[in-house]
Amino acid sequence: MNTALRDRPAVLPPRGGHTARRVLAGALLPVITAALAVIGLRASVHASLPALQAVAFSLVLVGALSGAVLARAPEQVPQWQVAFGALIASIALTAARIGDEAPAGQHQAARTAATLAGPVIIAISVHLLLALPDGRLGGRGRRAGAGLAYAAAAGTGISLAIAGRPFPAAAAALIWPLAAACALPAVRLRYLASAGRDRQRMQWMSVGAVLAADTALVVVVLHLLVGWPGPVAAVAASCAIFLPLGMVAGELRGLGPYGGRFLVQVLSIAGFTTVVAAIYLVIVLGIGTPPDNSGDRTVLGLSMLAAAVAAIGYVPARDRLVDWATRFVFGARQAPDEVLRTFGSRLTRAITMDELLLQLTESLRKTMGLTSAEVFTGTGDVLERTAAVPDTGPRSIVVTARERPVVTRAGVSGNAWASVWLPMLLDGRERCHLRVAPVSHAGELLGLIVVERPSAADVFTEDDDRVLTELARQVGLASHNAQLDTALQTTLDELRKQADALRESRARIVASGDAERRRVERNLHDGAQQNLVALAVSLRLVRDIVTDDPAAAAEMLGQMADDVKQTIQELRELAHGIYPPLLADSGLGEALRAAANRSPLSAGVVSDGIGRYSPEVEAAVYFCCLEALQNAAKHAPGAHVEIRVWAESGGLLFTVSDDGPGFDAESVKNGHGFVNMADRLGAIGGTVRWQAAPGNGAQIRGSIPLA
Repeated sequence: MNTALRDRPAVLPPRGGHTARRVLAGALLPVITAALAVIGLRASVHASLPALQAVAFSLVLVGALSGAVLARAPEQVPQWQVAFGALIASIALTAARIGDEAPAGQHQAARTAATLAGPVIIAISVHLLLALPDGRLGGRGRRAGAGLAYAAAAGTGISLAIAGRPFPAAAAALIWPLAAACALPAVRLRYLASAGRDRQRMQWMSVGAVLAADTALVVVVLHLLVGWPGPVAAVAASCAIFLPLGMVAGELRGLGPYGGRFLVQVLSIAGFTTVVAAIYLVIVLGIGTPPDNSGDRTVLGLSMLAAAVAAIGYVPARDRLVDWATRFVFGARQAPDEVLRTFGSRLTRAITMDELLLQLTESLRKTMGLTSAEVFTGTGDVLERTAAVPDTGPRSIVVTARERPVVTRAGVSGNAWASVWLPMLLDGRERCHLRVAPVSHAGELLGLIVVERPSAADVFTEDDDRVLTELARQVGLASHNAQLDTALQTTLDELRKQADALRESRARIVASGDAERRRVERNLHDGAQQNLVALAVSLRLVRDIVTDDPAAAAEMLGQMADDVKQTIQELRELAHGIYPPLLADSGLGEALRAAANRSPLSAGVVSDGIGRYSPEVEAAVYFCCLEALQNAAKHAPGAHVEIRVWAESGGLLFTVSDDGPGFDAESVKNGHGFVNMADRLGAIGGTVRWQAAPGNGAQIRGSIPLA
């Protein structure tokens, strides 16, 4: 486990401790600090106050004031280090002031106090950095670092005091930044582990530190180039005022959420300033000559060249500086609103919707510092979780008809709204920061974007809500387009299937017509034609024997009469198979009853209430029922069959049911009988279905639209 994570306090300090902190660190210590500073300023009324000391006293007073502000914070903050640092600095400055103004040999104690206090100020600064953001060192490594800093300060101060030498200001100016740089890795670890108000405080403290360092650099470079400002040490030291100001800004609730974005810009500007300053120093001082009255034109030309080189050099460096600053602040390569640009660019690529939503949740979790990000999609009452990071498996939520209009019109909402309208989203998330963004298009709810942060993390800002709102709009548009694409593709697939089925049906109808004509030709040739030929032969025989043997001729004529009747019956049956005359004369009911009477099975017909229909409709129903009767006689001998025909909802429906042994309906879908019925009904817009199961009989259901 990260040491910085273990260092974070789990609970707030007790109320009694908070009151004592306000009194001591917020009032008593700042008053003592201010009193000592006044004593130091009034140590001599004859000598003028040096500029550097004036700046130092001003910084001490500002530091005391910032300590008082920090002490009023309800959370644990490093007010003790700030308050004691200002107090020690006031002691050092006042003692040095008194020691400098006293005659030689006098006030040795003041000089010793100033020498001892100087290094302690640096040690307190290191302690402050190691204890950020809550003022507690926590881990053993941090305690060891702070102890080492205090030990080094004590050793240095005692050594200088024994030697009777003051703490050199030049040494302090060198050691102080080096000591702070050694503590920066620990500060970085604490920043990565911090969240919420702690992170906001550290961001604003960093803003103050970067502004102080950057402005000091600008002051030094300007002094080296043009000799302005004159008291460079005092002006550069005054830049340190940004440090306490940054701490105070971090305690202002209104400014807290903007610390991250402001720090990104400040770091980027500081990087640019450093590049420009380095180029000016190299070109103006290294290649040219320092500016003076005689060389103003040369300096002006070199300055213009430096500015041009700086502009050219900053263009390729800008993106890297911004990326580095963003990684430093957000821990990611992009700020939260960058996910909008990346999602919009992915919409133009050939990426499936599921993959696109998964990439969206991954980007959201990375750039917004989320515990989880989820996307629910669906157009009915049930929304399914389509993408989630981390993946927690499938889940669905129900949005009823009462809730759907409210959810659709809602903007980005939090825990309170979700507890009323979508309480199922709060299961296991009662202590988390939640944001719900409805995904909709044209007033239709298409899904939800649900993001979560732990309770100790940063609260969602207006910028976060703006990003989620815009993302929900883009996801809604993408989902709507995906639905249109899916519907179009489904329609195209249906049209292809219907076209293929139509081609196959037409081929079968043509083949069936050819086969039917061949069957009629064969039946005529083998049946009626043979009988007529035999009758012709018999007539010639009767003509030959009628005079010689009238009795035999009469007998042959009687046989011929029977043969004519048989031929007529065969022709009638043949014509009945092509189109039953009874169907044309009396309609479906009578024709089906006649067919049922001819069937070898026990069959009944129910056709009450039906009328006359077009020949195509009646023929299709009749021959489908006849086909079903023949199949029942073949596969269910001895079964009872019931034929039912009725009109309903603008269509003509029929069923043929039997109580036979049944069969597997899936196995007969490609059978000859099913295909014949499907083709016959499909030609006039009808459909046919088979319902059967082994041991439960069979039923054929057909329907034909009449409109």
